[in-house]
Amino acid sequence: MRDDDRIRTFINSLDSENPDYLNELEQYAKKTDVPIIRREMQSLLRVLLAMNSPRKILEVGTAIGFSALFMSEYAPDDCHITTIEKYEKRIPLAKENFKKAGREDRITLLEGDATQILKELEGPYDMIFMDAAKGQYIHFLPEVLRLLPQGGVLISDNVLQDGDIIESRFAVTRRNRTIHARMREYLYEIKHNAGLETVILTLGDGTAVSVKR
Repeated sequence: MRDDDRIRTFINSLDSENPDYLNELEQYAKKTDVPIIRREMQSLLRVLLAMNSPRKILEVGTAIGFSALFMSEYAPDDCHITTIEKYEKRIPLAKENFKKAGREDRITLLEGDATQILKELEGPYDMIFMDAAKGQYIHFLPEVLRLLPQGGVLISDNVLQDGDIIESRFAVTRRNRTIHARMREYLYEIKHNAGLETVILTLGDGTAVSVKR
């Protein structure tokens, strides 16, 4: 049987290094237990950004700004990123990180609940990156699809919930059962929605990539 951890480590070792400011922010996130996109997700994002050359990106879930800065680094120079965050303690950190990186003019942070903010946006966005509360993905989806044009790409991160997604709801801790049920509903919807073509990948903690037909 293959050692998946060793394979993952080997593949990650082949990646080229990010700029110093991203490496420093990644180390800070690890030390302070702030969840950011994993190395495998970073590699996938680089490829998707290179393939699609998006001019407008929407991110749902900013945290401290790592993924927004990452996408800004590898997207075209004229790409603008709009990112949404409601956790008040992380918003000032994200803003400061955008300022330090000199990306304030390329990244707009919208503060508040994505459920409401999404309804107020006009779009369209060439690429939408979902990395917020996993139990809310299914609730975000109608507005996300409205904001996505034909050929637009939706990336949904952390959809396998550390493997819990394949378990029976009774095998999942009680506090996680609602999230478990909603994520299963979300995955079923994006795989069966006639307006989407979706692949679910096992890299990182699971990623779904959908293209709007």
